[in-house]
Amino acid sequence: MKKGALLIICGLLSMGFIQAQTPLTTPKSTAQTANEDILLLKESAHSFGKIPQGRPVTHIFEVTNTGKEPLLLENVQASCGCTTPEWSREPIAPGATVPIKVGYNAYADGHFNKTVSIFYNNGQTKTLVITGEVYKLPPTSAPENASVQFLKQTNQ
Repeated sequence: MKKGALLIICGLLSMGFIQAQTPLTTPKSTAQTANEDILLLKESAHSFGKIPQGRPVTHIFEVTNTGKEPLLLENVQASCGCTTPEWSREPIAPGATVPIKVGYNAYADGHFNKTVSIFYNNGQTKTLVITGEVYKLPPTSAPENASVQFLKQTNQ
């Protein structure tokens, strides 16, 4: 009888039905502290609205280190070549705020929705989003109005 119960328990353990219980609360380890989110964004999205084709635009996103140790932005990467981020490679001091400048070249007309990923703190990421609508400029300046020339001649 004891062997049968022992075999059943061993079988259940090997199949994963019975698992060791873990306490509901565990003390905070240094590994958990390293994974805390210490990067604060003032805003995570920006709309440029309507912009003319061929005229690049930029926006500055503000990033704050809310931790107690310096924070290094490991990489800031755009989703495509039409978007370019610029950021400091220097560590961000605790409590300090630094800019991330994001530019969009506005080459193609139409709606755009681009992302910029911030990689920091050994594996954490945040995403910035820029959106807008690029409109085509007329190929030439406005045509000359013949009526204006006529009025100039008659008023002399």
